[in-house]
Amino acid sequence: MSNHPTARVTDVDVIDIRFPTSRELDGSDAMNPDPDYSAAYVVLRTDADDRLGGPLEGHSFTFTIGRGNEVQAAAIATLRAHVVGLSVDAVCADPGSVSRALSGDSQLRWLGPEKGVMHMAIGAVVNAVWDLAARRAGKPVWKLLADAEPEWLADQVDYRHIADALSREEALALLRRGKEGAPERERLLLDRGYPAYTTSPGWLGYSDEKMSRLARQAVAEGFTQIKLKVGADLADDVRRLRVARAAVGPGIRVAIDANQRWNVAEAVEWTKALAESDPYWIEEPTSPDDILGHAAVRRGVAPIKVATGEHVQNRIVFKQLLQAGAIDILQIDAARVGGVNENLAILLLAAKYDVPVCPHAGGVGLCELVRHLSMFDFVALSGTTEDRVIEYVDHLHEHFEDPVVILDGHYTAPTVPGFSSRMHAGSIAAYRYPNGTFWAADRTAHEKGTH
Repeated sequence: MSNHPTARVTDVDVIDIRFPTSRELDGSDAMNPDPDYSAAYVVLRTDADDRLGGPLEGHSFTFTIGRGNEVQAAAIATLRAHVVGLSVDAVCADPGSVSRALSGDSQLRWLGPEKGVMHMAIGAVVNAVWDLAARRAGKPVWKLLADAEPEWLADQVDYRHIADALSREEALALLRRGKEGAPERERLLLDRGYPAYTTSPGWLGYSDEKMSRLARQAVAEGFTQIKLKVGADLADDVRRLRVARAAVGPGIRVAIDANQRWNVAEAVEWTKALAESDPYWIEEPTSPDDILGHAAVRRGVAPIKVATGEHVQNRIVFKQLLQAGAIDILQIDAARVGGVNENLAILLLAAKYDVPVCPHAGGVGLCELVRHLSMFDFVALSGTTEDRVIEYVDHLHEHFEDPVVILDGHYTAPTVPGFSSRMHAGSIAAYRYPNGTFWAADRTAHEKGTH
C-alpha cells in the first residue's frame, strides 16, 4: 500500500442517482406520498493505493427522495475546491479537520449555518473522508471508532454551541467509561449483531392485506418491533393499527410515525385515539424544529414514548430536545447532519442524558451507514442495546458492495473496511439521472407509449 507523504485528494466526483420507488409506493407516508429514493453520491479520489493495490477512494452520499437531488449534488460539487489537494495522511489522521474547515467556512456558513442542503453536503464529504480513513486502516468504520483512543475521539467533536450541555471533559469521561468491557461487547456484537426493527410492513400506500402479511413475516424473521406510518386519515389509522396489532400479537412492539404531519394539539389527540392498540412510540409528531412542541406532546401522550431525529438539522437542536426533556427516543441519521463527527457529538449528548438512540434508516443506503454508528455506541460508548434498535427497510441493498445482512432480527456487524457506502459500478451506470441506462430506457418507453 502506498503511504507516500505527498499523496493528495485529486478530485471529487458527484453523481445524481435515483431509483423509481414511487411506482410501488415503497417509502410512502403522510407527508411524502410518492418518494423516489435517491442519492447525491460523492467519490473522493486520491493518488494513493489501498491495501489491495487499487486506487484509494472515499465514497459516500446524501439521501433525498427524488426531485431536488440535483440541488443536493450541486451543493456537494461546490465543496470540491475545499477538498482537492488535501493531504491523505492529514485527513485520515484527523477527519475532524475537514469537518471543522467546511462547517467553519464563513461564506458557506451563511447558507446555513450548519443546516439544510449545504450542511448535508458537508456531511457527505465528511463521511467520504471516514470511508477513506477506514479503508486505509483496513477496518470498518464502527471498529475504527471503537478502537480509537478516547482523547482522539473527544477531539473529533465540535463543542461550539453545545458546551453548556457537553464539555470536552465530560465527553472524555464518557468515552473512557465506554472503553471498560469493550472487548467483550465487541465479541457479543460479532456473534449476535445489533437489534433491528422494520418499517417494511408499514408504508402508508400498502393495502391492509399486504401490511398484515409483511407484519407476520417480520415476526417470523425475528423482529420484535415494527413501525407503521400514520397521519393521513384517523379512521384509516385506527383500522390499520388494529390490523397490525392482530397480525403480530401483544408481545411485539408497534411504533407509529407521523412524519411531522401534525400541529401539537392534533398530535396529542390523534396519538391518544390510537392508544387502544398500544403503540410503543410516536415518531416525528410535529416539526423537528419545535422543541417545546415535542415536550408538550410528550407530556400529553405518556406513557407512549416520543421519538424524533431523522430531520433534526444539527447537534444544537438535539441538545435542546434533550435539555427540554422533549423526547424519549433519539433518532440519529447518518446523512442528515454534518457526518460522523457531528453524529459522534450527538451520541455523546444522548449518553450523557441517558436517552436511548434508535437510528433512522429508511432510504437508500442509510441502513448500510448508520449501523456503524450504533455498533460503535454499543461497543465503546453507551455499552448497551437495551431499548435500542436500528430501523431496517428492505429496499435497494443489492446496489451496495457491502450490503446490510439481517439475521434473526439483528444487523450483523460489517467486517469489510470502510463505511459500507460504496455502490456497485453497474448500479451507478444504470440509475444515474437522467441518462443512466435504466432512465434512458424508461424515457424511450414513455416516448413510444409502451411504458
